[in-house]
Amino acid sequence: MATKDVRINDQIRISPVRLIDNDGTQIGIVPLEEAQKLAREKNLDLVEIAPTARPPVCRVMDYGKFKYRESKKAKEAKKRQHVIQMKEIKLRSKIDEHDLDFKLRHAQKFLEKHNKVKLTMVFRGREVVHKELGEEVLERFFKTVEDLAVKEGPIKMEGRNMILILTPKNLPVEKIVVQDKPTES
Repeated sequence: MATKDVRINDQIRISPVRLIDNDGTQIGIVPLEEAQKLAREKNLDLVEIAPTARPPVCRVMDYGKFKYRESKKAKEAKKRQHVIQMKEIKLRSKIDEHDLDFKLRHAQKFLEKHNKVKLTMVFRGREVVHKELGEEVLERFFKTVEDLAVKEGPIKMEGRNMILILTPKNLPVEKIVVQDKPTES
């Protein structure tokens, strides 16, 4: 539950509420005023933890500590997830051998960092008539990085571009978030 959505003390409007004490014992269903009075007596806050339940569940607790724990949990969860980015490499059907090797090294680095690689074969002018040359280059490219990647699907034509998406083989088991463009922090 996001701490922004949480209502506390006077923000809670629905009465009666199911009340849980600060030590975790369930007090039961009580009028809202009585729950707020109990929280004030203990110098703590009344926090609505399950607003959709009927009656809503409220707990007597220190709201500052609650917010701190929630932010720590969120940071820990963010650390454990791996963001997969889509890296694009553009090729031409008449690419030179050295240029292909250069782009292969980049693709290998991307795949080792567990990022997806989108190979885009760009056809200009009448090159589009010879699609088989583009497919041949993409297949040769894939054969070179086959130990690091798998094809996400078959080679597709999108307008004047031929596209092949490669996914890294050994993805980390933790939570994975797929993202096409890096976010700015």
